Amino acid sequence: MARLNPDTPFLHPDCEVNDTQFGRYVEIGRGSRLNHSSINDYSYCDRWCDIANTQVGKFSNIAASVRIGATDHPMEKASLHHFHYRAGDYFDGAEDDAAWFALRRSRRTVIGHDTWLGHGAQVRPEVSIGHGAVVAGGAIVTRDVPSYMIVAGIPAKPLRRRFSEDVAARMEEMAWWDWPHERLETSLQDFQTLAAEAFLEKYG
Repeated sequence: MARLNPDTPFLHPDCEVNDTQFGRYVEIGRGSRLNHSSINDYSYCDRWCDIANTQVGKFSNIAASVRIGATDHPMEKASLHHFHYRAGDYFDGAEDDAAWFALRRSRRTVIGHDTWLGHGAQVRPEVSIGHGAVVAGGAIVTRDVPSYMIVAGIPAKPLRRRFSEDVAARMEEMAWWDWPHERLETSLQDFQTLAAEAFLEKYG
């Protein structure tokens, strides 16, 4: 029997999950923290990931210790410290700053389908990672990444395209990530053995 299933996400021990929706065949690694996010079909993260205010597409591969949508501190105010927006933790009768938390949650990060985020990568709030893109381990992504682009560094910069523009466009048009589970199974051997161009010739 397959380890993952369409009905219940596979959550490893010590995960913290708040206001997060899961698609089918999802796996969340040990000790990961997810807040105000959605993790779509077949996507997974490895251990110790921190994902906030983020929409993760289908078939996303998120390595260990990745942080997405890291929350900000209010740099324009007199203090960076959270005593003034988490005031209820410090002062009797004080209230937390609901408007500040609403602003944080509105700054959504979007991770496309069939993406790969390497170990220890960070993706800032309001950044979009295109379909099929690769973020190298340790990179800090501060700007949008085009589909099928490989980026690396601090801040992350383009290294090269995964595929030619023509192949990338045809792959996006085919949108195999929307295929039903049964079709993924029947084409499994071709996913395993064919290069992208040959796969497109057969299915595109």
